[in-house]
Amino acid sequence: MNDGWQVGPMIMAWSMLFLCAVSGAVGDEGFKPIFNGQDLTGWSANEQFWRVEDGALTGQTTKENPTKGNTFAIWTQGEVDDFELKLKYRIEDFNSGIQYRSTDYGNHVVGGYQADIEAGDVWSGAHYHERGRGVLARRGQKTEIGADGKPKLIEQLGDGGQLQQHIKKNDWNDYHIIARGNRFLHKINGVVMSDVTDNDPK
Repeated sequence: MNDGWQVGPMIMAWSMLFLCAVSGAVGDEGFKPIFNGQDLTGWSANEQFWRVEDGALTGQTTKENPTKGNTFAIWTQGEVDDFELKLKYRIEDFNSGIQYRSTDYGNHVVGGYQADIEAGDVWSGAHYHERGRGVLARRGQKTEIGADGKPKLIEQLGDGGQLQQHIKKNDWNDYHIIARGNRFLHKINGVVMSDVTDNDPK
């Protein structure tokens, strides 16, 4: 596999239910790896659920080894401002997500913006506020969040079902997250899946 996630300035975490794996493509100018593809150096994770396998950061739960809730692998090498994150992911069963600009509650639990990932057909690419305001944009939506904390649909970027056709099941997909100021774009395989501008001062 490739040798790491690549990222501009950022802070992020990764959650999982069942099995998901992430890796990164090298060579994008201006990006630098934050995962070495060999071990969990630079990350804090519950090793009961997280490991490095075939060069990918891999999370897994099973009937024999269940988790009581979301458990995150947290990048621990700094705190930053605006960023772009590029990675490859593959998921089998259930759901997962990439947390960023999040609060660390301890014990590998975080809350904040989440780029959704799932094995199903509805949520990959959506924008969810973990431990907060809930869904900020479904896949195919451009929204603005007002001072009341509620999302308002500004534009329909595409039909969620049609956008699902750009996502490969049980295979590797490219995820690109762009966070600039209070605007957040989620792209999968080069296609914009959601676009959120958060004007909520809280």
